[in-house]
Amino acid sequence: QVQLVESGGGLVQPGGSVRLSCAASGTIFSIYTMAWYRPAPGKQREVVAVITSGGSTNYADSVKGRFTISRDNAKNTVYLQMNSLKPEDTAVYYCYARIRVRVGVTFDDYWGQGTQVTVSS
Repeated sequence: QVQLVESGGGLVQPGGSVRLSCAASGTIFSIYTMAWYRPAPGKQREVVAVITSGGSTNYADSVKGRFTISRDNAKNTVYLQMNSLKPEDTAVYYCYARIRVRVGVTFDDYWGQGTQVTVSS
């Protein structure tokens, strides 16, 4: 069974920084895409940042230049460095990973439980 466990959220002042982590554990053969999502008006969740197993990244326009996604494949962990935070970044951030648990099976989607980031003075 695969689990994604996030950490690193909390209360931060506008202009501040926080780093989120998400570690995947359990029976894992390979991980393709890893990403961070947050709720958005009119949507269930919007993608904040995505990173492939090869290290290619993509960001939502609202966070470009402020957030950086990275991953440590040896640790099955993805990070989100969030700088120059704004009150509108306040949200529960969810980790996502597309994982193959063993050879011969398809990739499946897995989600973390979410971690709260509150940007307020």
